[in-house]
Amino acid sequence: MTLRAYIWGMRIITLFSLSALGAVIFYTDPEGSGLVGIGLFYLAVFFALSGIFNLLLLFIRRKLLGNDLAVKSIELSFRQGILLAVMILAIMILQSYRMLIWWDALLVIAGVFLIELYFLSRE
Repeated sequence: MTLRAYIWGMRIITLFSLSALGAVIFYTDPEGSGLVGIGLFYLAVFFALSGIFNLLLLFIRRKLLGNDLAVKSIELSFRQGILLAVMILAIMILQSYRMLIWWDALLVIAGVFLIELYFLSRE
């Protein structure tokens, strides 16, 4: 798969995820749908954020490193995009339960950082 095909595929998937997020926001009642509606919301947010972060990180690597090295770092961008989405989602869930305090957010950030360091040390 070429870099161009991967980027176009991610763009289409990200647009689909953003439209799914919009549909969840406009067509579900969080109080009436219960856990299913809230779960769909968080799932749509996760996919939209991971696609956006993936494309953003790949764009930055492509501008800084060039196309050849950007192709080699697709896996890295994908993993970091997912980890950033998990971090934002964890902070959002803590806030929805009114449990978010600044040091809790720092612990979530540190946890994601440690997971990324683990993956980098294995390479």
